[in-house]
Amino acid sequence: MVLEAKNALGRIPGLNEDLLDIEQNYFAKGDMFWIAVDENDRVIGSVGYNSSDNSDDVVLHRLFVKFNLKNRGVGTELLKTAENYLKAIGKKKIVVHLGDKESFFESWNFYPKHGYKEFEPSYMVKEL
Repeated sequence: MVLEAKNALGRIPGLNEDLLDIEQNYFAKGDMFWIAVDENDRVIGSVGYNSSDNSDDVVLHRLFVKFNLKNRGVGTELLKTAENYLKAIGKKKIVVHLGDKESFFESWNFYPKHGYKEFEPSYMVKEL
């Protein structure tokens, strides 16, 4: 699903290293990773986070939605799930690294709709 999403955006598909071992890169660190599945139990979306050391901040990772299912609320629901969970466990701030505006235009359009604001080049933040 991630490779398909990258390919649809014209990027060279490659799998992010953290996705090769979600258990070790998220759960073993005390963090979370969620997937959205369709009625056939096929993965159609994902999102995860890693906590920042010695703070109440987290870094959001891998918010992907299967290309043919974008703009149907899947990404919004994944983001809401992560945000609600993070609020419940006392986290205060979410940071997301977006990359450049030309290559990652979908992300630059998506996150501001959900209250995220640019605070450094290629980064957005939301206070919870």
